[in-house]
Amino acid sequence: MSRMRVGWILPLSIVVALLLGLLPLPETLQPLRPYWLALVLAYWVIEAPDYAGLGFAVIVGLIADLMFGSLLGEQALRMVIMTFILQRFRARLRFFPVSQQSLAIGGLLLNDRIVTTAIHMALGEPSLPWNYWWAPLLGMLLWPLLFMLLDALRLGRRG
Repeated sequence: MSRMRVGWILPLSIVVALLLGLLPLPETLQPLRPYWLALVLAYWVIEAPDYAGLGFAVIVGLIADLMFGSLLGEQALRMVIMTFILQRFRARLRFFPVSQQSLAIGGLLLNDRIVTTAIHMALGEPSLPWNYWWAPLLGMLLWPLLFMLLDALRLGRRG
């Protein structure tokens, strides 16, 4: 893997994921917004672990906290938990077909919703409405497309 290729694609993909998270959506579609940042970070943890680890997850999570106006450290904690799980199972997950990776990513996104709910409950904040639980399913369905796009960019393949 070329250092130059990862060098500009990784930060650019994180910035795009952050911007997609800020993109205004109609109120009815808001609960279906995939957690783009988690999907992009998951790709980099799986495919380029030398560049995306726990420290990177903390930094990206803190930037997301500041951009999205959430509780400082909430998304950082969520990113670190996801990154830790991915690092633990990376050797197996990397060789799964993309369809099986999608199921694992769906499980991670569902776990992220559970962590978010636990944080909100611990702080006495209102929990997410039931329709926000559909977003992990949408993220799972988007994983193959995102994976192929980022893989093509990282490896320099065309079309």
